[in-house]
Amino acid sequence: MTRRKFSREFKAEAVKLVTERGVSLAQAARDLDVAESVLRRWMRELTAAPTAAFPGNGQMRADQAEIAALKKEVARLRAERDILKKAAAFFAREAT
Repeated sequence: MTRRKFSREFKAEAVKLVTERGVSLAQAARDLDVAESVLRRWMRELTAAPTAAFPGNGQMRADQAEIAALKKEVARLRAERDILKKAAAFFAREAT
């Protein structure tokens, strides 16, 4: 089963159905053929950060991008640490 993709405009209009036009969440979800939990998540995202909600294909929110960059840096630093530990152990054996 392939995952469906919805445009930013579709998500925003779906949220407007519930928030501005007074359609119930359950009815809007049925009409749009999406799960209630999905529509509820879209509502949460849009109210939490209206300009950053639904960033699009392959784009991360700023906080997610920062977390990804920090994870990458942590992995690099751990690799450097492991190399230094091995080098220290090697030279300690050579000194004796």
